[in-house]
Amino acid sequence: MSEALEFLVTLLDLETIEINVYRGKHPEEERQRTFGGQVAAQALMAAGRTVEKGRVHSLHSYFLRPGDPRIPILYEVDRIRDGKSFTTRRVVAIQHGRAIYNMQASFHTDEVSLEHQFPMPVVPGPDTIAPLLERVKSEWGDIDEWFKRQHPIDQRFIGELPWSPDRSKEPRQQIWIKADGTLPEDPLLHACVVTYASDMSLFDAILAPHSVRWDDGSFMGASLDHCMWFHRDLRADEWLLYDTDSPIAHGGRGLARGFLFNQTGELCVSMVQEGLIRVTSPAKSQPAS
Repeated sequence: MSEALEFLVTLLDLETIEINVYRGKHPEEERQRTFGGQVAAQALMAAGRTVEKGRVHSLHSYFLRPGDPRIPILYEVDRIRDGKSFTTRRVVAIQHGRAIYNMQASFHTDEVSLEHQFPMPVVPGPDTIAPLLERVKSEWGDIDEWFKRQHPIDQRFIGELPWSPDRSKEPRQQIWIKADGTLPEDPLLHACVVTYASDMSLFDAILAPHSVRWDDGSFMGASLDHCMWFHRDLRADEWLLYDTDSPIAHGGRGLARGFLFNQTGELCVSMVQEGLIRVTSPAKSQPAS
């Protein structure tokens, strides 16, 4: 396990403050606001700590306010329902006395029923694609501090990198992802790590057709909501194909969808996210030619 992944596992090991109340900390790095995937993953961990049977099968959540990376986050869990097959939890993340995020998560004991799924896209395997740091070095030479750090999630972008001027401009992105190391045998932890990783690049599918970048000051972007459906047990420390697209951007908001397939072609997770996009440079708001 890399140091970065080990620290992510530590971030997800929430401190129990009281019954149904947990506290999560932040990584020691400079950020203007807390990474949304971290809050979602910690909230799911808080919910899962109160569930005795079944595994998470869905979560629906809203990002309400920017998180403050200077202080811990409190997670309050409401045990809405404990049923025979389904268990439901509501989680509110709190800072400075106000809610910054809420989640409703449902847990289910798998049953035998009808089955079908979309086929996995045909793509190059992860072992044929260079790690992100190597690609950035070879294509740009000089790299910023973010790329030099260790990261808990190994990302292998299929095709051009999302900020490359040579990218296809289609509202789609495909990435192989996995945790950078071996995780303990804990299904809830694997689901939380996948939740963390799911917010790292889903928004980029919305930006792909447009001449804007996160670091050029041309727009302000933020996740508004994030929904996930966990269809099968999965391992976050084995390669998963993250197939994403964006059907529409309109009215200051964009929609992105994502599907995670394991290497045997099984669809494990589906997700949808809506993002806020406020353009500060109108000339760059049109799709790139």
